[in-house]
Amino acid sequence: MIFVAAGTQDGRELTRLLLERGHAVTASVVSHYGEQLLAAAGGSRLVINDEPLDEEGLVQYLQAHGIRLFVDASHPYAVHVSQNAMSACRRLGIPYIRYERSLTELSYEGIVVVHSYEEAAAEAAARGRVIFLTTGSRNLKKFTEAGALADCTLIARVLPTAEVLALCEELGLTPKQVVALQGPFSTELNRELFKKYHADVIVTKNSGTIGGTDTKLAAAAALHLPVIVIDRPVLQYDHLAHTYEDVLSFVEENH
Repeated sequence: MIFVAAGTQDGRELTRLLLERGHAVTASVVSHYGEQLLAAAGGSRLVINDEPLDEEGLVQYLQAHGIRLFVDASHPYAVHVSQNAMSACRRLGIPYIRYERSLTELSYEGIVVVHSYEEAAAEAAARGRVIFLTTGSRNLKKFTEAGALADCTLIARVLPTAEVLALCEELGLTPKQVVALQGPFSTELNRELFKKYHADVIVTKNSGTIGGTDTKLAAAAALHLPVIVIDRPVLQYDHLAHTYEDVLSFVEENH
């Protein structure tokens, strides 16, 4: 049995490829929507775990389900997931490999690179009053509660699920401040949304092409808008792959 931390499109694709090659897979997700997407690609050899697992929880789960290899395709910014996974695998002697999507080249001169959400809030506030957030819902609270943004208008682009919309309402965002759409977004659509909401500043992560970073940057450049990019955390992974083929080769060699 192979365990895939599959909270991304990459993870779902790797899960599908492993199943096609005849492997039994346990795929872990953190949202109901993610579970639905995984189930659509699954089959009799797919087990879906939707319970959050810390290091101890992972150790117990991996032992109980006879996991023999771990594929970490969690979100590039979910540092704690990767740290817990590596620690659990080391303790159990289970081979671990991290799939890391490629970064988008940050060549637009209007980019400001920061290393935390707090720094992103401060830099955004210094450059405008209407802040268009494309960082998802998981860390939205860090922006709504940021003192630096108290006098700013936040526009949050998020997934259109009941869970996420309830969170937006809980955080005090009005319907006018929420853009509930599912990507991918073209450069043209990004540009029109930035114009429609009179954005002064765009805030994003460097989630690579699959995360739509390239089209956000192109749209911002066309409108001459500053972009605050929260840099991807850097970890020393036990094994690292940048292509699906490399992951599959590692699986064949170690499973």
